[in-house]
Amino acid sequence: MPGKKQRQRRLARERYERQLARRAERARRWRLAGVAAGGIVLLAGAGTGVYFLVAGTGKSASAASASPSATPSATASASPAAPAIPAADEPARHCTYTASQPAARQAGLPPAKPDRTASYRATIRTNRGTMVMDLLNSKATCTVNSFVHLAAGGFFSKTPCHRLTTKGIYVLQCGDPTGQGSGGPGYKFASENLAGAKYTTGTVAMANSGPGTNGSQFFIVYRNSLTLPASYTPFGKVASGLGIIQNVAKAGTDNANGAGDGHPKEKVVIKSVSITKT
Repeated sequence: MPGKKQRQRRLARERYERQLARRAERARRWRLAGVAAGGIVLLAGAGTGVYFLVAGTGKSASAASASPSATPSATASASPAAPAIPAADEPARHCTYTASQPAARQAGLPPAKPDRTASYRATIRTNRGTMVMDLLNSKATCTVNSFVHLAAGGFFSKTPCHRLTTKGIYVLQCGDPTGQGSGGPGYKFASENLAGAKYTTGTVAMANSGPGTNGSQFFIVYRNSLTLPASYTPFGKVASGLGIIQNVAKAGTDNANGAGDGHPKEKVVIKSVSITKT
């Protein structure tokens, strides 16, 4: 009957629209968390500090959070947020790095004066293979300056990529020596290159918990994640080796933070990061 078919089509359309709305809301509220000014960001869940996965609890992600941190119901900082660090004009001539929480691994502060005219390429060697990425120095000068500084000091060596997301957005997050999602370099700095930012396949961007909270954690987009808001500094583009991450994603996650969100089942460990400057 025409009336019955119309109702079925309407119900199917409404279900589809609800799915789209839920997906958009999940992406909007999803936080690629970092260390907030003076404290650790709290992501909805029994007072447990969550820095993307776990913050200083000593527990596994599954034990630490009662609800998936990819879809928090609220966010709050452990202490009042400090004023955001203003972003510099690009390519920046001067960078400001402000001491924050204790460093997960000693790194010191990057030089305040970056080499704004240089071109950089990073080679990331992992237990799964080697990736090469071009760094966007002319667009995210202070972010690249920090990444180069940390790589040169061995900060990323022998560190796990601690979080994989396979639903809604498609990223692998790395850069925390503790492997718990709570570690940083002991300093923070402003976001850059956000105007019109799109998280397309191969984008490398900084994780954070709000303006001025960038540290050492970054994520690699292995599949278009265009629902992510323009809040995370894109500072690189994978030139080769992205298939390594895509294969890891196929194996899935342990769902420690909810369906499609947790530690990668196929562990990824960064052996070293080397920088080529031209």
